[in-house]
Amino acid sequence: MLMANRQKLKTKKKKENESSRYFDILPMVIQGHPQDRAPLITRLRKRFSRALSVLAFLCRYANMAHRLFEDKEHASAYQKYRISPSETLMGKVVDFLEKKKGKPFDLAVDVGCGSGQGTVLLAPHFKQVIGTDISPAQLEMARACSSAPNVSYRESAAEDLPFADGAADLVTAVTAAHWFDVPRFLREADRLLAPRGCLALLSYTMDMELQYGEEDCSRRLNQVCRELYAALWTYRNPHLEADSVAQYKKIFDSIPYPEKEWNDCVWERKKITLGHYIGMVQSFSNYQTMLKKDPEKARRLSQDFTDKFLAVMGASSVETEVVLGVRYFYVLARKP
Repeated sequence: MLMANRQKLKTKKKKENESSRYFDILPMVIQGHPQDRAPLITRLRKRFSRALSVLAFLCRYANMAHRLFEDKEHASAYQKYRISPSETLMGKVVDFLEKKKGKPFDLAVDVGCGSGQGTVLLAPHFKQVIGTDISPAQLEMARACSSAPNVSYRESAAEDLPFADGAADLVTAVTAAHWFDVPRFLREADRLLAPRGCLALLSYTMDMELQYGEEDCSRRLNQVCRELYAALWTYRNPHLEADSVAQYKKIFDSIPYPEKEWNDCVWERKKITLGHYIGMVQSFSNYQTMLKKDPEKARRLSQDFTDKFLAVMGASSVETEVVLGVRYFYVLARKP
C-alpha cells in the first residue's frame, strides 16, 4: 500500500513538472513572432500531443487582435456605406513609394482590407494587389465587388501574413491599424517589405462634418452630429484610445525606420445622401455594440437622429444630398 502511494505521488509530481514546462513555453508560442513558433510547437508536440487542439486555439486567438465587423450583415453594411480614401489621397502614397523606391511596383498588400474599398484603389499602380483580412464575411463581400484582374484576397491575421520575406513593395492598412497588435504587425510588415519598400497607414477622425444649405443650417447640423457621436461614445471599444490621432502618432513613433512622414488634417469632402451617412454611422463598431446589447435602443437612436437631421434641413427624405467632410491623417515610412 505504501509503495503504491509513493508511486502515485511520483507520477503526480512528474505530471506537474511536465505541465510547468508546458506553461513556461506557451507564452513564447502565443506572443512570439510566427517564424519563432515552429521549433517551440515541435517541442510541445513531442510531449503534449493531447494539448495541441488547445494550443492551436490559443495561437489563433493570439492572431485575432481585435476581431470585429465579421458577421455577414455587418460586412454588407460596411461595404455599402463605409467611405474610402480618394484616388488623390492614395496617389500621395504611390508618389511617396515612387520617390523613395522607384518603379516597377510588383506587389502591394493591403492589410485589414475589409470589403476592399481601399484595396482596389491600388490596382492601377501595381502588377499585383492582395488584400488580407481575418473576416471571411468581409472577404466574401470584397471578392463579390471586385472586378480588377490583378486584385485578389486572402484570409489572414495582420500579425501573421502568408507571404515570403521581402515580397512586397508596399504594405498598407486603411482605417485598420488601430485594431492590430501593433508591435507584432510592425515586425511582420518589416519582414514582408522588400528593401526600400514602404509602409502606409491611413485613417480618419470620427468628428465628421455635414454641409447643407446656408452656413447656419450646416452649423446646426453639425451640432446634431456631435450629439450623435456623444451618444455612441459610451459604446466605444476600450481598445481604442480617446484620441485616434494620438493613437496613430504612437504607432508613428514606434516605426523603427529613419525615413518616415506624419501627415495630419487632410480634409476630403464628397456628396452623399443623408441615408448613406446614417448607414455609415450604423456600420461603426460602437453602434454595432449598442445594437447587440440593446437592439431597440439602437434603432430608436438611429430614428431619432434621422428625424433631427431632417428637421434641421427642412427636408422630408433621407435621399436628400449633403456634403460629408472627413479629416484624414496618414503615416508613410520607408524600409532601409
